[in-house]
This record gives sequence, C-alpha cells and structure tokens, in this order.
Amino acid sequence: MNVMKEVKKGEIIQQKDFLSMQDMTKDKIHSLLNLAMLIKRKFILGEAFVPLKGKTLGMIFEKSSTRTRVSFEVGMLQLGGHALFLSGKELQLGRGETISDTAQVLSQYLDGIMIRTFEHKKVQELAKYASIPVINGLTDYDHPCQALADLLTIQEIKGELKGLKIAYVGDGNNMAHALMMAAAKTGMDFTIACPKEYVPSEEVVKHSVEAGQISGSNIVVTEDPIEAVKEADIIYSDVWTSMGQEQENEVRLKAFEGYQINENLVKYAKEDYIFMHCLPAHREEEVSSGVIDGPNSVIFHQAGNRLHAQKALLVDLMG
Repeated sequence: MNVMKEVKKGEIIQQKDFLSMQDMTKDKIHSLLNLAMLIKRKFILGEAFVPLKGKTLGMIFEKSSTRTRVSFEVGMLQLGGHALFLSGKELQLGRGETISDTAQVLSQYLDGIMIRTFEHKKVQELAKYASIPVINGLTDYDHPCQALADLLTIQEIKGELKGLKIAYVGDGNNMAHALMMAAAKTGMDFTIACPKEYVPSEEVVKHSVEAGQISGSNIVVTEDPIEAVKEADIIYSDVWTSMGQEQENEVRLKAFEGYQINENLVKYAKEDYIFMHCLPAHREEEVSSGVIDGPNSVIFHQAGNRLHAQKALLVDLMG
C-alpha cells in the first residue's frame, strides 16, 4: 500500500525543497509528522516499504557528522534507494566551481541533494539552481531536520504539541532558531534563556513572534534560566561551542556559567518534563550527567527519530 494514501486527503502539501523551518506552514509540518509516524509504524512491524527504489540522494558534507550522515544513508537504503556521500573537499565546489554550476550538474545525475554546510545562503543558492529537491542537513542559521525529529519525539511522548512549553537554555544558535520557529508554527510556547551576547537572530525572533500570534504560541527571550524552565514540559540544550567556533571555547565557557541544565534547575520544570539534546553533548558543561542520563532524558529516542522524520521528508520530496 502507498503510505502517502494512508495520510488523510488534503494533508500532503507538496514542496520542492526543505531549507528552513521559516518556510514551513503548520499544515505542512503536521503532514510530515503524520507521514513519519506511518513510516515508523511500518518499520517497527517489519513491513517492506521501498517507494524510492532506483532513486539516488547526493549528500554533500562540508561539516562532519554522525547522526545526519548515518540517518540519511540508512533511510535511503530502507526506502529502496541509494545515498551517495560527497565530501565538500573532494567536489569541484571545493576548488572554485560555482554553486549554480554544481547544482545544475548534480541535477543531471541525482534525484535529490542533502547538504550540511556553514553558510545558509549556500543552501538557498543550491536550491535556486537545482531542478531536484534540496534538503538542508544543517547550516549556521538553521537545523530543520533535527527540529522535525524533535517535534515527532515530543508528539509521541506527550501526545500533542499545541499548548506545551519548551525551555531552551544555552546558545541562541541554529538549533535554537529551528526549534523556536517549529514551536511558533505548531502552537507551542518557547522560552530561551541565554547571555545577552548570544541571543538568537532578530529575524528569527520576529518571524517566530508573528507566527506565534497566529498559532497561539508565546515566544520569550530572557537571560534567566529559572524563568525559562518554570513549568516547562520540555527542557532542551545544545553545546555552547559549535563546530567552527572552537577558538571561542574559553570565552564561551565563561559566558555560559550559570546556564548549565542540572538537578537544581530542572526542579522548576513540571515533574514529568522531558530532557532533549540534539547531540553530541558535552556532559558537565551545558548539562549535568545526572540530567542527561536520568529518567527524564529522551535523547536516544530523539536521535532515533532523525531516521523516521527524514524518511518522511525523503518520501515527500523524492517519492
């Protein structure tokens, strides 16, 4: 049976690319989550489902990865297709070939492109010139694949999204951007606590506040971790020093003193809160071992859902 037909009529909204949570509508997000749950159910039941047989996904990596590479590669294999690893250093792109030329050439060979890179504008330009779908596997601006998997995890555990509160404590980085926009689109309250030097993008906050006015989501930026965590359903963290920022590590460690998610801080959240982290984690920096390895932590459930959320994305874009 075609799993797309199992999703209620009208829920599938076609799009060419998946570049940012900012581009997503509430209906599109929910259609992808419904599709992910159906595909995951088939996987658990051991039902063969290979709608991408004969299809090839090119995966461009200019940033190293564990979860992104393995989940996309395994996802394509399970869907009947093939994933091709393309190192940014080995492509002609790394030797000066233009993005537009690269996009048009790869469009002759592949059925889709996933790229994990630094500059968000590079992903946008790749999508502009490619005639095949382009997926943002991560940029310095956004991490939409992770946010989609996070929503799937929250929905599975809490049974709903709208009305829940996410507390994000840490750097206002790409992960904070993606999660803030995802929350705003789906009616979840979102509070981020961070030092004033590390607040999220004004553009992202503005877009999220506007989206929240429609969905009923309340967006708050504060410097106070306790304020953020009060009555939270979900507490979320990410590393304080991301890839490419290693030279800032000592400065960042000092700036984020007091922002560790630990046993004292989580007391302010709801008793049944869940702890989430996009991984990799630096235990005893942004989060204590007691929290990340404790009973409220769902980090490996969350990591596993990268596979299922991205399979839904691949079927939607390339099927």
